[in-house]
Amino acid sequence: MSSEAKQILTSDGTPLEVSLKKAERKNKIKAFLLVAPLLFFIFITYVFPIGDMLLRSVDDKMVTEMLPKTYKAMESWDGKELPEEEVFAAFHSDFKKLVEEKREGKLSTQLNFTKNGFKSILKKLRRASKKFEEGNYKEQIISVHKRWGDVEYWRAIQRRAPAYTSQKYLKGMDMYKNEDGKIVSVEEDRRIHRILWLRTLEVAFFVTVFCFLMAYPIAHLLATIPMKYSNLLMICVLLPFWTSLLVRTASWMILLQQQGIVNDFFVWIGLVADDARPEMMYNKTGTYVAMTQILLPFMVLPLYSVMKTISPSLMRAGKSLGGTPFVAFWKVYFPLTIPGIGAGCLLVFILAIGYYITPALVGGASGTLISNQIAFHMKSTLDWSFASAMGLMLLAGVLAIYWLYNKLVGIDNIKLG
Repeated sequence: MSSEAKQILTSDGTPLEVSLKKAERKNKIKAFLLVAPLLFFIFITYVFPIGDMLLRSVDDKMVTEMLPKTYKAMESWDGKELPEEEVFAAFHSDFKKLVEEKREGKLSTQLNFTKNGFKSILKKLRRASKKFEEGNYKEQIISVHKRWGDVEYWRAIQRRAPAYTSQKYLKGMDMYKNEDGKIVSVEEDRRIHRILWLRTLEVAFFVTVFCFLMAYPIAHLLATIPMKYSNLLMICVLLPFWTSLLVRTASWMILLQQQGIVNDFFVWIGLVADDARPEMMYNKTGTYVAMTQILLPFMVLPLYSVMKTISPSLMRAGKSLGGTPFVAFWKVYFPLTIPGIGAGCLLVFILAIGYYITPALVGGASGTLISNQIAFHMKSTLDWSFASAMGLMLLAGVLAIYWLYNKLVGIDNIKLG
């Protein structure tokens, strides 16, 4: 009997194998169409913004496009001495066009990111260039300000020539490329970003620890008391979610100030003298207190969801086998809550590492985190490329922490309910 005779056919004469593949293909198309809106939403709200941040952080074409003739003339310049007249003439031509288009402000801002002092000398050049005579631009430009005769400023312009650069990422770690192309650290008194990164990790770590120490007994109480009392306490835990984050932060500002309720209580019980009230605002203390209270529910809920599934009979069995209450708790109960601990700690740490509003309001100078620095460059200096670079560095740090947690503990051990 031939192989064709052995084929199983459907009622319409189509081979069964072909019909099954066609049905499977239709099912895959239907499944894709069902999840297509979600994929589109994720792309618009997550993938596209991150891609745009990545492009902004390395894109350095703005200066190159504003000074095309200058960079063309600089191709033969070795950078050791002041450029020749050809470079000065090209720069004057490019700058004159920018003044006519009223775009010289953007150039001064961008060059000032590379080297301080460009804004002032470009303003003077804009005013003086109106009186320039034809030719001998090198002498005329240098006469505007002595910095134009400093080769360092022309090297700074030359360093902005590449269309794509990693300078912003180096700046985020207080490093830069010198004239020889070597990566070096900035002066010690200007290393602010490393301090901010370490402070951000420190604050996120201690807030996570404080949340865990406070949330564990609360979650245990919620999981063991009768349901009617548990529901009432759960409302108290969830109550902060129903209040604006800004209102909660402002409340802590009122409570923690030197003439606030907390300090008044310390004075009343005799813990501190009235003229020696501790400062708990605009420092790390205020940041720790406010962030711990705000993020506490994110630790309580995962712990509670796991503890609720643990049978009380397990603790009784541990005690009946000769263990003390502490030994029974440590050997039996605590290991069973580790999935909830992992979920709560990871959730709180990731939220704390990118927190912005609370540190900005109660942290002061010593409580400023890296997220506040990102916002500062977005709103004040308008250095969006640097802000994008630091934002991506923060995202990479969070992903690295997630990967490390997965390697050490295992992401499968996390339980949110």
